Amino acid sequence: MRIHKEGIKPLFVALIVCTAVYLVFLFLIDIHWLSNVVLGALVVLYAFILNFFRNPERFTHTDPNAIIAPADGEVVAIEEIEETEYFNDQRIQVSIFMSPLNVHVNRYPNSGKTIYAKYHPGKFLVAWHPKSSFLNERTSVVVEGEKTGPIMYKQIAGALARRIIMYAKEGQIVKQGEDSGFIRFGSRVDIILPKSAKIKAKIGDKPRGGETVIARFN
Repeated sequence: MRIHKEGIKPLFVALIVCTAVYLVFLFLIDIHWLSNVVLGALVVLYAFILNFFRNPERFTHTDPNAIIAPADGEVVAIEEIEETEYFNDQRIQVSIFMSPLNVHVNRYPNSGKTIYAKYHPGKFLVAWHPKSSFLNERTSVVVEGEKTGPIMYKQIAGALARRIIMYAKEGQIVKQGEDSGFIRFGSRVDIILPKSAKIKAKIGDKPRGGETVIARFN
């Protein structure tokens, strides 16, 4: 299993904490059956954390006319919105909810030049809440592709997420499918598309980040 670089420090800390807790039960409390129960619980907990930070190899698209899923999860919304942060016009928003069991690597949905990248502090509403897109802690990134034009995607923190990592910087040239960041422990990603985009996703779909085509422009 490949581990994402954002998981190296948390996994090391978790290993130290789990080991310390087990040693306390083993040597200080000295109840054999209880130590075994604690060991089993700690192994399950560490396996969950290890699984969360996995970074599987993906066959990423490099189709200039396609928008690919920036994250694993479930499509929970496809709706027309009034985008007021950057475009100031009517757009189509596709929202993907990531549970703690999903791969949490985020990927660029298109290739091109990063023309906007901003972090917004905010609340921690549950990620499927309709207002989480503009009230929660989040990042907004716009990548202008040769065929797609400017496409925005947002990393949105959920009730459990307390750390959003964004790699995008304005002026940077990025490639479709490359790592664009990471969100820890349950969250959501929105893709903001022009109304001319042909949406391929449906509510309830379970896209794979870097592989599943969300929309096309031809």
